Order: sequence, then structure tokens, then C-alpha cells
Amino acid sequence: MGSKGILSKRALNTESPVMVQIQELLRGVKGAISLAQGIVYWQPPKEALEKVQELVWEPSVSRYGADEGLPELREALTKKLLEENKLCKSSVMVTAGANQAFVNIVLALCDAGDSVVMFAPYYFNSYMSLQMTGVTDILVGPGDPNTLHPDADWLEKTLRETKPTPKFVTIVNPGNPSGTYIPEPLLKKISDICENAGCWLVVDNTYEYFMYDGLKHSCIEGNHILNIFSFSKAYGMMGWRVGYIAFPSEVKDLAQQLLKIQDNIPICAPLISQRLALHSMEVGSQWVTDQVKDLVKNRQLLANALSPLGKGAVKGGEGAIYLWAKLPEKFVDDFKVVRWLANKHGVVLIPGSSCGGPGHVRVSFGGLMENDCRLASERLKRGLEELVKDGMI
Repeated sequence: MGSKGILSKRALNTESPVMVQIQELLRGVKGAISLAQGIVYWQPPKEALEKVQELVWEPSVSRYGADEGLPELREALTKKLLEENKLCKSSVMVTAGANQAFVNIVLALCDAGDSVVMFAPYYFNSYMSLQMTGVTDILVGPGDPNTLHPDADWLEKTLRETKPTPKFVTIVNPGNPSGTYIPEPLLKKISDICENAGCWLVVDNTYEYFMYDGLKHSCIEGNHILNIFSFSKAYGMMGWRVGYIAFPSEVKDLAQQLLKIQDNIPICAPLISQRLALHSMEVGSQWVTDQVKDLVKNRQLLANALSPLGKGAVKGGEGAIYLWAKLPEKFVDDFKVVRWLANKHGVVLIPGSSCGGPGHVRVSFGGLMENDCRLASERLKRGLEELVKDGMI
């Protein structure tokens, strides 16, 4: 019997993680610069790291903690949700990153064979999480061709006509991979559509602090809404793995089901990481804002680098750390273009096909300091000029 006969069909039928493929590509190209992974170039606040250094020898950080998170961190997060996000009826569960928060939610809300709704371009890890948990009916909705905002009319029609009703709708705001921001009126409309259809709404707010050009992030709350947040990007804590779920306190049994799942995946997020999260919050969100405002320079450098693709080819950049760019029509195989850019020009992007957007690429402007980003943008622009003029030669 071959391996496929003894391995899980759910795992076998799940997309391969694009970042693993990109990491392999990076290892194979000496000196290549990555504009691929969604990371930031800064570390956590110095004051917070110094406090954590002192905790290394404390016995309690090597033990298990409360499944739902350190009480003092949850208290600080509840206060933050109220003051910054205007969420006053939500309980908090701390998770090992936002990806694990999403998996917890899928396992708590969905059964194998349920349908859910996403919008293209979508976050590839969320799509994979649905596949591997047995959610086989993933309905992918369109975005507005100009703004990439979710099509609310399509959503209303789909939820009305699909039986049984999809279990939940999920969006990322501001978007990954699109970098676009869903304005509050549209967010509320999507929420109302979900509520009227008897459907959950899951909103990933990982990039809540990453807003540009005077835009302000907003959250919504309701007994049909779960909000996901993360420390990874805001406080430069990618490898520390801390995220959290804000879920409706009034929904009977939801907390209990989330707790069951939490206890069987991480038990708890790493305690030393939770301590770092708490001490980072003590430094304050203005620290994050100060880091984020410098990314505007990177965004401009890379928008210019993408200019050979022509007018209207580049979307996003309103929020998060991404630009979403359409390749010339004849280059449908975006992964082939990504490999060519890496090998010929030493710069690496994410292929849009991994996000439900074939013929596109995602460009991250968060992971490099300005001088490195300038070098990457020069390489990218040369590569795209050659691609448009001569093709992949």
C-alpha cells in the first residue's frame, strides 16, 4: 500500500504551504532579497525584552499556565479592546499566534463538510486551515475590481441561496494579501448580512495598527462575530507566537468549546511570550505607530518598482504591509514569474495563485529597513521592466 493509502485525505488534499516553497527558493538563490514573507523588520520594545531577560530563570515560566491566557495579560487585553477597539462585550482567549486562533475558531464552529465563505484574494493559511479541518466546501467570493473590497451583494445572494447556510464568513481587515482596508460602513453591512442569514463572521485584525494616509481602523462587535488579533507584526513578535481571540461573552457554551480545543493544541501560549506581550503593551501602542509610520517610505519605493506593470496594475497599500500587483496578461503562471525574478534578479515575491489570484503577485514592504528595501526595489523594477519588454529570457 502506498503512502497515500495510509495518510489522512484531509492533509493530502490541503494545499502545500507557499512559504515553505518560498523559503526553499530563497535558500537556492545566493544573495536573494525577500519581499515575500509578511514580517516586520523591528524587534519587540527594548524595555520589554529587558524585563523578559530577567524572567528566564523564574520557574513559573517553564510550567503550564492557564489555558485561556495569563490573567494579567487577559485583563490588559480586555482594557485595550474597550479603549482602542470599542469592544465591550467580548471575552479574551490568548493563543499561540493568530493562525492558531483561526484554527481554534474553525474547530469550534465547523463540522467536516460545512461550507464557509472567503473573498479573493484570500490569506493562504486560512484557506489551508479550512481544508485540513475537513471544511471542503469553501465558497470564494469576488472582490471589487478597483478596490478589492468584498462584494456584499454577492455575499447576500450566496448566503440566501446556499443550503444549508454557510457556517461562517471570514475577512482580513486590513487585507492580507491585498493591503486594502474595508471601510466601516461596508464592514457593518457585511456583519448585518451575516447576522440576518444566521451566519458567523470572523474578522482577522492582525494589521489593526498598520493604517496609512489618515485612515483609521475600526472593529465591530456582536453575538455572531469573532475578532482575531496578533502581537506578531505590531510588536515585532513573529517568532514569539502570541495572538488572541475576542469572542462574544453572551453566546452560551462558546467559551467552553474554545477551551477544549485550546487544551488539546498548545494547552497555553508560551508563558515567556505572554509576559513579553504584556510588557510590550505597557510600552504602549504609540510605540507601534511610531514604527509603522516609517513603512510609508518602503511602500513608495516598491510602488515605484511595480510601475512597469502599468496604470491600474497595483492595488492595496492602504493598510497592512502589502501591495497586490497584476502581471501582464500572458503571464498566468505567476509562480514561474516568481522563480524567474528570484533566479535572474535576486528578489523574491509571493505568487498570487496561492491566494486565489492567479496572474498576480503579493509584495511585502514590512520586512526590510529602508536601505535594503531600496536595493530590493531596484532589483524588482529592473526585473519587471525586462519582463514587460522581453519576457522571461
